[in-house]
Amino acid sequence: MRRNLSRRELLKELGTAGVGAWLGLRPGSYGCAAPAQSAAFRVPVIFTDVREAAGITFKQDGTGSKEKYYLETMGTGVGWIDYDQDGLLDLYFVQTSVTRAYKPPHPLRSALYHNNGDGTFTDVTEKAGVAGEGHYGQGVCVGDYDNDGYPDLYVTGYGSAILYHNNGNGTFTDVTEKAGVADKGMWSTSAAWIDYDKDGWLDLVVCNYIEWSPENNIWCGEHRAGYRAYCHPDNYRGQRLKLYHNNHDGTFADVSKQSGIGVPEAKGMGVVTADFNNDGWPDIAVANDTWPNFLFINQKDGTFKDISFISGVAASADGKYEAGMGIDAADVDGDGWPDIYVTHLDFELDRLYHNNRDETFDDVTYQCGIGNSAIFLSGVAAIFADYDNDGWTDIMQVNGAMLDNINLYHTEVTYKEAKLMFRNLGKGKFANVSKELGPAFMRPVAGRGLAAADFDNDGDIDFAINSRDDYPELLRNDGGNANNWLTVNLVGTKSNRDGLGSVLKLTSEGFTQVNQAKGGMSYMSANDPRIHFGLGKRKSIELLQITWPSGAVDNLSTVPMNQIITVKEGAGIVPKNFPRIAWK
Repeated sequence: MRRNLSRRELLKELGTAGVGAWLGLRPGSYGCAAPAQSAAFRVPVIFTDVREAAGITFKQDGTGSKEKYYLETMGTGVGWIDYDQDGLLDLYFVQTSVTRAYKPPHPLRSALYHNNGDGTFTDVTEKAGVAGEGHYGQGVCVGDYDNDGYPDLYVTGYGSAILYHNNGNGTFTDVTEKAGVADKGMWSTSAAWIDYDKDGWLDLVVCNYIEWSPENNIWCGEHRAGYRAYCHPDNYRGQRLKLYHNNHDGTFADVSKQSGIGVPEAKGMGVVTADFNNDGWPDIAVANDTWPNFLFINQKDGTFKDISFISGVAASADGKYEAGMGIDAADVDGDGWPDIYVTHLDFELDRLYHNNRDETFDDVTYQCGIGNSAIFLSGVAAIFADYDNDGWTDIMQVNGAMLDNINLYHTEVTYKEAKLMFRNLGKGKFANVSKELGPAFMRPVAGRGLAAADFDNDGDIDFAINSRDDYPELLRNDGGNANNWLTVNLVGTKSNRDGLGSVLKLTSEGFTQVNQAKGGMSYMSANDPRIHFGLGKRKSIELLQITWPSGAVDNLSTVPMNQIITVKEGAGIVPKNFPRIAWK
């Protein structure tokens, strides 16, 4: 996944200051508005890595070999799942497996950790039956596909995927073959649940990558000791996306071709499902690697329209197909319409696409303050999250080069890289505040999977990171809950039980935020499914309006803040306990 060398040379000649001029961008010419006054809501936040104290001993195995199998670059994902429904989010790490060129010193298995509610986690993998030993895992997505009240796991991978059904008693059953979602012969990366036909049952969209195998693994890089490199994806044909329709009986039907999703060749890395044109139907956006990004608009009849090129998200502002990795969508400027963020590798920009409300987007990367601040970093996973609860969603990003010997080719680039936090100053104007967030946040890693969650239920967003050949990081947010907040747990009745596809509109002292219950996001990872709102110093919530996929609308007034509430479709707020961890 190395960049085109001529492009690198051009960027180096221009210098990072000249990149914006070369792209023809004029700061402030369009896109994001001037920043609002948010200084009053700013609170100091430090992220503390509590992984070791929490008892998490999982370590990702990158399966590195002298053969430089392309597969080795990918890393694996991480997902939050309250598998036992005790109100505490548990944690699932995806692992790799043996290859022809790599035999590990010990068995490799994915791992499920139970949240004990006291700051520690217990490995329950064997009891749960989700080790996946022998499966070269990639990513994970979490959703209750059979509406039984217990979230299930879909684990992507090289050659096949696995669907684990949650039995509701702390165990899972591999139902892949029965369900018909094995994705055999494919290299699946990210996946997302989506109720695309709004029948009340979750369907599944799967990103597939390239036609690589040990048989067609070629030599790339220089023919001297230490210089063999992982190849560029341009050496391989892409695969195609899959869309599986839920048959309501534990099985799925492959509707990829008739829906239009599986028609174009793809090199899928990241996916997010959201309603991009605000018509009440979920759409699909995909980050592709050195290939046009996709935007599929739901036609409400079981098909999707590919508007990738006419929408403006297929390529950069200068028409380049970049190394798309992670993706997310959120309303960054407060206009009620979801914008799109896509990460890319070194010598390319991480792109923010502003939603013009007419099924077109503008690349506003420079105008919104992100610019070329990460030009020498390889952006992998990214998530929109309001880490400081000021009411404006921020961008959390993990980075790490694909080439483990990248420094031999480009001295300004490193393999392990620090994380990034772009703080939203208001109305979609961002500033890089990474260095303010503590030493744990700045520790360099070969970052891959990233998942956000309030795992200690204290009102601010924490992060789990799964990096290549490393122990994970469990970054606890210390300070974000100095501002007010509200978290909403959705329970659908006519709609799918997860409430996926719901639109939540919250008004607090005249300030309105719009969030969606989305599928996918990040890179091969699964976030906290609950919907989080930062409220700053505002002291009251006048209205929380939830529009469910079924079309039902719940209007809740005088909602209490600084707590996690459960809203059941048609019934309003219902009791459910979410224990808060008391840290020692």
